[in-house]
Amino acid sequence: MGNLPLDGYRVIDFGWAAAAPRATCLLADMGAEVIKVETRKRPDPVRFGPDNLTRDPEMDPLFHSINRNKLGILLDLTTNEGVEIIKQLVRISDVVVENFSPGVMERFGLDYDELKKNKPDIIMISFPGVGREGPLADVVTYGPSLAGLAGLDSLIGYEGERVLGMQQAYADINAALYGAFAIQMALYHRKRYGEGQYIEVAQIEALLSTLPEPVMAASLNQHIFGTVGNVNHMMAVHNNYPCKGDDKWVSIAIFTDEEWKGFSEAIGEPDWTKSEDFADSNKRSLNRKELDRYIAEWTVDKTPHEVMEILQKASVAAVPCADTEDRYFDPHFQEREIIVNVDHPVTGVDFIPKVVCNLSETPGQIRRPAPLLGEHNNYVFGELLGLSEEEIKGLVKKKVIF
Repeated sequence: MGNLPLDGYRVIDFGWAAAAPRATCLLADMGAEVIKVETRKRPDPVRFGPDNLTRDPEMDPLFHSINRNKLGILLDLTTNEGVEIIKQLVRISDVVVENFSPGVMERFGLDYDELKKNKPDIIMISFPGVGREGPLADVVTYGPSLAGLAGLDSLIGYEGERVLGMQQAYADINAALYGAFAIQMALYHRKRYGEGQYIEVAQIEALLSTLPEPVMAASLNQHIFGTVGNVNHMMAVHNNYPCKGDDKWVSIAIFTDEEWKGFSEAIGEPDWTKSEDFADSNKRSLNRKELDRYIAEWTVDKTPHEVMEILQKASVAAVPCADTEDRYFDPHFQEREIIVNVDHPVTGVDFIPKVVCNLSETPGQIRRPAPLLGEHNNYVFGELLGLSEEEIKGLVKKKVIF
C-alpha cells in the first residue's frame, strides 16, 4: 500500500448516492481500508446513473469514480445474522459512515448508541439531508432538492428571468468534504483522549455555508437575491462570450482598472474601449450589458484558445469553457494526469479523476477500482471476521450473505 497517512484505519461505509461515498473515497485515497456495505435487494443507486446506458451495475462511471479504492460486501441487514455480522465488524473498525434517512440505522439496530456498546471508542458519522432534529427532519431529499431548499436554485438562471435551478448534487459534494475533515478530526481526538464520538453533517447546512452573500444581504439589508446569471457585482466584465465553432465559449473576468487597461490594449484599443461610459469600474458596471455586446463582437470570430492566448499575455483572466472532450485531451490536463486510467475487470479501463491532495511525503494512491457487487465477501467475512467456509456457505444459503 505504501506510505499513506490513513493506513491502518478501517471504515465501514453504508453510504449510497454521493455524500457519504465521496467522503469515504477521500479517506480510501489516503490509505484507509473502506468496506462498502450493499445489499442485492437495494444496491447503491449510483450504480444505475444516467451515464450508465447499459444499466449494468458494474458499468457506471460515477460509481467507479467515487468508490475507487474500496472493498465491497453484500449483506442483508434486515436479518438478525446480518446485523450481528456488522456488529462484529464494528469491533475491529474505527469509523462507521451512513447517509440514510434519519431513523434507518435505528431500525436496523445499528445506531451510534448500539454500536458503541460493541466498541466504546467507535466514531460514527451521518449525513442527513436537513439534520436529524427539527421540523423538517423527516423530509425526503436528494441533492437537487437540497439545492432548492437551501435557496441556491433561486440564484440559478439568466439575469432577471425565471429560476432554472442547478439540478446537481452540489449539497452532497460539499457535505462530503466537511465529513472527511470531521472524521479525521475525530480520529485525532480519539488518538489523544481515547474517546469516540458521533458526528452529524447536515447536507443543507454544508450547502448554506457556500452562500454567504445572499444570506448576509437578506439578514442585514433585507435584500433578496434573484437570478443573476453570470453577473458579479464586483466585476463589470464577468461572463462567458461566444466564440468561433459549434457552441464554443470563452470565460473572461476583469476586476481592476489595470486589468481593464491590459484588456483594451490587447484587443487593439477600439474606440468603444475609450468611451466615457467605460471610464472606470463603476461606469462599466452601470453599462455592463452594452459592454458585454462589444466584447462578444470581438470574441465571436476567434476560437476560445485564441482569445485566451491574446488576453492571458495581458494578464487578463480568460479561459475556454471546456467541454468533456477538452477535459480529456487538453495538454495541461494530460501532463498533470488529471484524468487517470484504472484497470477494471468489467469495463476494461476506467477514466476517473486522480487523487487531488498532493502530499509530498505521503501522496494518496488509486490502488484498486471500485468494487464489484460482493467482490470482497470472502476477505471480509473469512479473513477479517474468521468465519469458516462452511459458516459462510450457510449464510449464503440463508441469503444473509449474497
